[in-house]
Amino acid sequence: MQTITRKTKSEAAFDHACRVLVGGVNSPVRAFGSVGGQPVFVESASGPHIFDVDGNRYIDLVGSWGPAIVGHAHPDVIEAVKQAATRGLSFGACCEAEAELAGIIVEALPSIEMIRFVNSGTEATMSALRLARATTGRPCIIKFIGCYHGHADSLLVATGSGGATFGVPNSAGVTDAVAAQTLLAPYNDLEAVCAIMKKSGKDVAAIIVEPIAGNMGYVEPNEIFLAGLRTLCDEHNCLLIFDEVMTGFRVAWGGCQNLISVKPDITCCGKVIGGGMPVAAYGASKRIMHQVSPLGPMYQAGTLSGNPLGMAAGIATLAICKQPGFYEALQEKALRLCDGFWGAASTAGIAVQIGSTGGMFGMMFSDKPVRNFDDAQAGDHDAYSKFFHAMLDRGVWLPPSGYEAMFISAAHDDASLEEIIAAARESFLAIRS
Repeated sequence: MQTITRKTKSEAAFDHACRVLVGGVNSPVRAFGSVGGQPVFVESASGPHIFDVDGNRYIDLVGSWGPAIVGHAHPDVIEAVKQAATRGLSFGACCEAEAELAGIIVEALPSIEMIRFVNSGTEATMSALRLARATTGRPCIIKFIGCYHGHADSLLVATGSGGATFGVPNSAGVTDAVAAQTLLAPYNDLEAVCAIMKKSGKDVAAIIVEPIAGNMGYVEPNEIFLAGLRTLCDEHNCLLIFDEVMTGFRVAWGGCQNLISVKPDITCCGKVIGGGMPVAAYGASKRIMHQVSPLGPMYQAGTLSGNPLGMAAGIATLAICKQPGFYEALQEKALRLCDGFWGAASTAGIAVQIGSTGGMFGMMFSDKPVRNFDDAQAGDHDAYSKFFHAMLDRGVWLPPSGYEAMFISAAHDDASLEEIIAAARESFLAIRS
């Protein structure tokens, strides 16, 4: 196991970035605000590794926040992008690759008959909510506290005096009027959703949910939660939206909905379907998708939507993911890491909660199960910060926030898994003392 030696170039790069970028970053979590210290600047990535500007190598358990499911810079994906680039970077017009990738996604997800490509998870969820409102003619949505669905105004809200209440803005620039159309409930609390529906069901266009939450740590739904949401939506004639931007093609071929009996009305995908390029999509039945322009009255457009480079990367990535045994192998690696983390934490006498599905997993420093955002907030995030830096110093790249899930890739081999577990043993002991 390597020991990392310093970041003089990273520090200089961050100083320069702070002069020209807001906070020195283009996404807040990259600033290391949750864990302290200065961010490391990455120069390149390959397979299960990333390399910083100081020449240090790290085993990556972030995977660009999920897309790098086949490993970084997979030769098949890189070749596909190179070939696409020789034909032009962007057309602003139709290309055959759009329909090819769409066909793969539609075939993989029985709940979808048509999709529309966009450029980010935020665009996908924002468009899905507009589509739900267009389809139902209703103004309100229900979201769950701790679930992150991008930075659209109606989704940046926090709880009021209780779970079943109207939202209040969680970001400057979000108006009270927009936030008031977002109703909030705790994740895994079906009774709270029932209470909202009893009071405001006639105004609810959709319930949006991460089928496995990944932005308050890794949190699985309980056995009745998602099925209960499906039933409530059917009873109140509103739509169920699965935000599978994170879980889509990550926890199983297609996504989480293919592991369970619950099917949503609208699905949002991202991350893996672009293979590392800025690609996302929302999809539903033909009846619902025919609301979208140019077939229907709901307008949504994007100059770079269906970008040929992104389509090529997605097609190549999903071709690898579809190979027999791919997800079984991914799950075995995730379980092996979870077992290693659990054993290392137990040896050090540190309480953690650990879980995984497919190539997605997570760990929370807590002595009780994590079922919702309150449980996640009660975790020991100071301990996670110490663990993060201990692992970073031993060459393992973790999410710079205790509220994020982790990801394994097909490129993580036995040697890298053993190196991660060995680093975890040392790190747990180090933070205990």
